[in-house]
Amino acid sequence: MIDLSRLRREAVEAPSSGIVAILNHVRGREGVIPLWAGEGDLSTPDFIAEATAESLKAGETFYTYQRGLPELREALSAYSSRLYDRDLPAERFFVTGSGMHAIHMALAATTGAGDEAIYFGPAWPNFAAAAGLAGARPVEVALDYSEAGWQLDLDKLAAAITPKTRSLFVNTPANPTGWTADRETLASILKLARERGLVIIADEIYSRFYYAGARAPSFHDVMADDDPIIFINSFSKNWAMTGWRVGWIETAPELGEIVENLVQYSNSGVAAFMQRGAVAAIEQGERFVESQIERAHRARDIFCSRLQATNRVSITPPDGAFYAFFKIDGIEDTRAAAFTIADEARIAIAPGTAFGPAGAPFLRACFHRRLDEVEEAANRLADWITRSETAA
Repeated sequence: MIDLSRLRREAVEAPSSGIVAILNHVRGREGVIPLWAGEGDLSTPDFIAEATAESLKAGETFYTYQRGLPELREALSAYSSRLYDRDLPAERFFVTGSGMHAIHMALAATTGAGDEAIYFGPAWPNFAAAAGLAGARPVEVALDYSEAGWQLDLDKLAAAITPKTRSLFVNTPANPTGWTADRETLASILKLARERGLVIIADEIYSRFYYAGARAPSFHDVMADDDPIIFINSFSKNWAMTGWRVGWIETAPELGEIVENLVQYSNSGVAAFMQRGAVAAIEQGERFVESQIERAHRARDIFCSRLQATNRVSITPPDGAFYAFFKIDGIEDTRAAAFTIADEARIAIAPGTAFGPAGAPFLRACFHRRLDEVEEAANRLADWITRSETAA
């Protein structure tokens, strides 16, 4: 038997995922509607898969550019320049083996043993866990919740910054809350980061899943060219490519050699044939992205309105992302409730405990699925809530 004391404490103590626990609980069951994970139900479109298959047939299976194929970096540049209405040259873009890989590299570049990394909770758990694996201390600044939704208290953020703070992780639109920072809030965060000498790690993966416009407000709207911001993005959500594990970093070209070295010493580059699919996604996939957002918008309204009608659920339709994050009256142990709901209502949703201390009273459901399935899931959950009230 291996003596675990021989391993790094950070690895041994890395938290297990409360989201995966639900998956393991329902795996293989017939008839369970899976709203636990952060992905839609559509497979990757054919035009993306075909571009990848053609690359494989052409023999593009060798080592490739550490920073990413020039064609993909140019495509990312053109796409982002259009989206944010500013000149973002290809030298700012670096292809990564998923958004998670990009986050690990951003932490490797900024935050290590003895340092602190601030993030806003409730939060997708992977950033805090990655910071812990790096030897840093993740510091949660809890968003405030009311009937109007989620809000950031900037004074609370300022108070959390210490001489050990090196990075500030900002996920907006946010998983799981849907909190979406407005332009003024982003400018205030950036001002504070400048004053305190922090690097912002900006996770804007859900920027297109925004229900009040073409995209969510971004640090691109308020930043100067020399601001130390590392943008994290991914092909997973927009183009239904979660299983591909392809993402990107956007940052100042001056960091190019550093990012290239981090790629070299982690995964040595993303397979060329996968990058060909990513090029096709960007160049041919805009209508697909728009249709996904439209469907998610409708699904949001279906799910949230049905739960609101029970009069036992505290839920605010999210401004962005594709999650409903809600509280059910009378339920305190949301982890136990998630397992019970899976067993009795045959819906798999994630417990709020998976998203840090601030998320504990809540449950999360991913509504980015076929509309009839979302309606069925909402009805099952609403019926379960009514039954549980009657039983109580």
